[in-house]
Amino acid sequence: MAFYVYLLRCSDGSYYAGHTDNIEMRMAQHQSATVRCYTSARLPVALLKTETFATREEALSAEMQLKGWSRRKKEAWLAGDFEELRRLGKKTFN
Repeated sequence: MAFYVYLLRCSDGSYYAGHTDNIEMRMAQHQSATVRCYTSARLPVALLKTETFATREEALSAEMQLKGWSRRKKEAWLAGDFEELRRLGKKTFN
């Protein structure tokens, strides 16, 4: 069984990250607001990207990492800009 991490764009322009083992069913839940969550009041949503993982633990870990990223870092990931991802991931102290 495969597990997926996904990123949605909500109608207000915000992003929502989640994980599931059935992307089609989860998207239907988001679009119909049958499961109350962040996206329920921000319909419609658009699926921007998914990544596949072998275990639920890996997918959950990736989801938590993605949720911790800035908007700019999420957009670099969406664009496949790995150089920008590395740059944004570097810690800077003033």
